[in-house]
Amino acid sequence: MATQKTKNYTQFLELRSEIDRFDLELTKDFKSQLSIVPFLSRKVVSFQGNKDKPAYNWYKYKEAFSAGLVAYFLSSYEGGIQGTVLDPFAGIGTTLFAAKEQNIHADGIELLPIGQEIIQTRLLLLKGLTSVEIATLERWIASQPWKECPERVPFSTFRITEGAYPSETAEAIERYKGALQQETEKIQKILCLALLCVLESISYTRKDGQYLRWDARSGKMRQGTKPFNKGVILPFASAVTTKLKEILSDVTSHKTPTTLFPTVQTESSIRLFKGSCLEILPTLETASYDAILTSPPYCNRYDYTRTYALELAMLGLTHAEVTSLRQEMLSCTVENREKDLLKICSNWSPFIEAANNQKLLKTINTYLEYEKAAGTLNNNSIPRMVRGYFSEMACVIGECFRVLKPNARLFMVNDNVRYAGVGISVDLILSDIARTLGFEVEKILVVPGKKGNSSQQMGTYGRVPLRKCVYVWRKR
Repeated sequence: MATQKTKNYTQFLELRSEIDRFDLELTKDFKSQLSIVPFLSRKVVSFQGNKDKPAYNWYKYKEAFSAGLVAYFLSSYEGGIQGTVLDPFAGIGTTLFAAKEQNIHADGIELLPIGQEIIQTRLLLLKGLTSVEIATLERWIASQPWKECPERVPFSTFRITEGAYPSETAEAIERYKGALQQETEKIQKILCLALLCVLESISYTRKDGQYLRWDARSGKMRQGTKPFNKGVILPFASAVTTKLKEILSDVTSHKTPTTLFPTVQTESSIRLFKGSCLEILPTLETASYDAILTSPPYCNRYDYTRTYALELAMLGLTHAEVTSLRQEMLSCTVENREKDLLKICSNWSPFIEAANNQKLLKTINTYLEYEKAAGTLNNNSIPRMVRGYFSEMACVIGECFRVLKPNARLFMVNDNVRYAGVGISVDLILSDIARTLGFEVEKILVVPGKKGNSSQQMGTYGRVPLRKCVYVWRKR
């Protein structure tokens, strides 16, 4: 028994040593490309940079980067670009609308219905509002017609969203949904957008990393857990009317830059493709884009179908649809099953091979399987998730290379992660894969300051700062 333990410990040390060695080799290899850029503060590469920007700040989408970041790379970096930009993970459309402000055509691919809904409604609002539509929204703000509406339209719930709102708020939402059915399709979309934007603030929940965190007032706290108080839970009427005022003011205010809601449409256009980028990218025309600017899901176990469960339920998705949606997402959560990538596209063998042969990644995968066998992982699906993430990202990278024009650039925001005490240099691994698939790695722009890893990792292994970067790859 002692001999077996010694062998296991020796193997553990050898794997950790190999990971350190390969990571150091890659760091040296990309030394000239790695550079800290003061402009890229955490505010700029996150939603925080949109807090004061009209339209971009209507909905708190924490996975977004700022419109300022998009503007910088499209208009200032190396002379900027002209033509058409693609975002394969469009989110709520930051790249798309910021590109339009630069008079650049933009295509986006988005899987989550909440992102699709926000993008579509903003596209409607780009056309402006008629005097009748403005009067209708002002009437909703002033008289709150849902309060007198006899018709109540129930909204969907999942097991994890049941009881998410105070009873009077749930009733108000049902009456609101009943009253908006009397309006035109465009007004309905705007009213629905306002509702989606306030769900978290009127609920007992708060988005917290991998899940929804429940306020103790909900009565859903698990025994033994520390009570959580999210602070003020806004009354429905004040929350939704305040949001409607904000939307209406941003669309009609003369102080709003004309590029945000132009009265005369510029020549640039926005196209939205609904679905998974793994399914849609292979259908796009070769060498058709002048730039790609995106931020994929991070390899951090976040399940966005849970994080945005309130919104998905309010949009009417069923439990089965959400379960299917979770499997369509890029593998970034432990519940993702392995995808048959060659069934999606039979041309992807070189991309998958590039991920499988990456030395650092290969050793990390072996180490995680070793930790799984030793019973030290807090979830045994982590090795499958990490393997799937990099294989799928390799396919995304390969397709991005194909659809870019020669010499065009890909800009990608991503985070490094840590599992079982080992830091995973996502930036170096993906850049090495991209180089194998034909990209020139021009820069790996490092955000100043480093964030810590998860509280679980820090509690067990200590705090290790992790890089957040913007990768700049050019199609040779």
